[in-house]
Amino acid sequence: MPADPGSTATTTAARDDSVPRPEYPRPQLVRERWLNLNGEWEFEIDQGDSGLERGLLSRPLASSITVPFAPEAELSGIGNTDFLHAVWYRREVQVPADWQGQQILLHFQAVDYDATVWVNGIEVTRHRGGFSPFSADITAALVEDDVAEIVVRARDTRDEPQPRGKQSSLFHNHDCDYTRTTGIWQTVWLEPVPVAHLQRPRISPDVAGSRFHLRVPLTNRGRHGLRVRADLLVDGQQISTDSAAVGTELAAQLVLDVDEQHRRLWSPEDPFLYGLTLTILGADGTVVDTVDSYAGLRSVSIDGQAILVNGERLFQRLVLDQGYWPQSLMTAPSEQALIDDIRLSMEAGFNGARMHQKVFEERFLYHADKMGYLLWGEFADWGCSVGTERDNQRPSATYVTQWLEVLDRDYNHPAIIGWCPLNETHQVLHDRITVLDDVTRAMFLATKAADLTRPVLDTSGYSHRVFDTDVWDSHNYEQDPALFADQLAGLAEGRPYSNNGGRRGEFNLPYNGQPYFVSEFGGIWWNAEEAAAADPTSETWGYGERVRDIEEFHQRFDGLVEALLGNPLMFGYCYTQLTDVFQETNGIYHFDRTAKFDLERIRRTQNARAAYESGTKRTGE
Repeated sequence: MPADPGSTATTTAARDDSVPRPEYPRPQLVRERWLNLNGEWEFEIDQGDSGLERGLLSRPLASSITVPFAPEAELSGIGNTDFLHAVWYRREVQVPADWQGQQILLHFQAVDYDATVWVNGIEVTRHRGGFSPFSADITAALVEDDVAEIVVRARDTRDEPQPRGKQSSLFHNHDCDYTRTTGIWQTVWLEPVPVAHLQRPRISPDVAGSRFHLRVPLTNRGRHGLRVRADLLVDGQQISTDSAAVGTELAAQLVLDVDEQHRRLWSPEDPFLYGLTLTILGADGTVVDTVDSYAGLRSVSIDGQAILVNGERLFQRLVLDQGYWPQSLMTAPSEQALIDDIRLSMEAGFNGARMHQKVFEERFLYHADKMGYLLWGEFADWGCSVGTERDNQRPSATYVTQWLEVLDRDYNHPAIIGWCPLNETHQVLHDRITVLDDVTRAMFLATKAADLTRPVLDTSGYSHRVFDTDVWDSHNYEQDPALFADQLAGLAEGRPYSNNGGRRGEFNLPYNGQPYFVSEFGGIWWNAEEAAAADPTSETWGYGERVRDIEEFHQRFDGLVEALLGNPLMFGYCYTQLTDVFQETNGIYHFDRTAKFDLERIRRTQNARAAYESGTKRTGE
């Protein structure tokens, strides 16, 4: 595979690094020709959502914005953090002349939340959901000189439930909620494709059989005699190939065998990736369409209470990653920022992350694949409930729809070793099945239907409502290491610590012996400047009482981590969190990614698992 899928993909001219986020946005399905539409767009806030009636579709907009940064972010040039119920974008684009005869696809990597798109006054698509990509074939809307006037309206009402992750539903940031994101917040781009063209493949590794199973969908409107071919590559050299004829089928089923000489399993120690080229061939053997991709050969399985990677125990030292930056919010300010966050996590001794309460951009997943960084895929739906004080976060069918789009986008990434569609659902268990029960079960079943190769956790913390969920977990922010260890001791008797409603009642269906981990803990509160000032009016926070100094942080961190490392029935943990985020000052790093603590000591504490597994160390030593 190339060193960077997408590094060879260019616009018709040379790559312009003055364009924000210029890198190819879809590294698992790369074509050579594309046009990045990031940069300056016309922009207007439509506070009353009356823009269509007021003619915003057909007139110039009042200001400008830098795409792909949301208008709430400083890097957008707007920096308006009020509620933006609707926003409009406009840009005129000249389609390259050498794209004649191709279908022209307009891609949006993410727009929050309800998007409608017009080209030359014609509506070409609409999409609901702020975290998954969507596309439109705009060929029929182009005028004779191939000019595309693109207009986008994004609605982001806060009056009805929607999966929003950590975006604040109040005016200010507060507690665990941060500055909102509205409108375009990932790359916008154009791509030419032939009438018969490849779509995103589904690549399933089969470690036991030493092969990859491929399902390759394609769009084919009437062209006959086509074949789809797949070539597996190592260092650019073909090591395996398969092909299949396609008539009226919607997809080709292919198998790529890996011989013993070229067999290398993907793992954190050796994140080896095979190159993959997919091609549509015409009846005469000519190339109709071709794309580059990649694949990792690895398995995830369950053995009792253990989760195995490639048939071996691998303790998951995860960190909670919110994926926010001070000046750009949910959008990484640069490609390097994505790489740096993985590097910083690994330098602190973590080997993976829960991608928390947003769907991370595809480039992040690609770098995790390259760097051997384990990931749990998650949706942005914190705190769903029905009939409680959190009723404004009532789940609905759109959660399932949007989650299926995420699963389709991210299925192929070997770094993802588990799925968790819901987070901290809140509802006391009682004698009636609720909407929350229905949606929890639906999202679990949707995940299992889409992917039988990874374990699924029905919800992270709180209301476990699926008897046969693959994994069980809890969130435990107890700050006293001794009490923390005591609370977790019941796992040995089949009584793991669980979140419940206190006096209101139990949240969970009974535990059934599944693999178990504490998927949120720690969150130790520390900010040196605030501690020195001892400001009682400070609005920053962390879990528990703020430590008095850095040494106390390390003692608490060491004790909490060792309580988990020393429990032989625990398959992993997830520490809260990688960085401070606005008012939350409980990160391993500051919000600007500078270090707060002794990283060598943090790494040494986390790497002690091997001593526990060898029997040379016991909990409390």
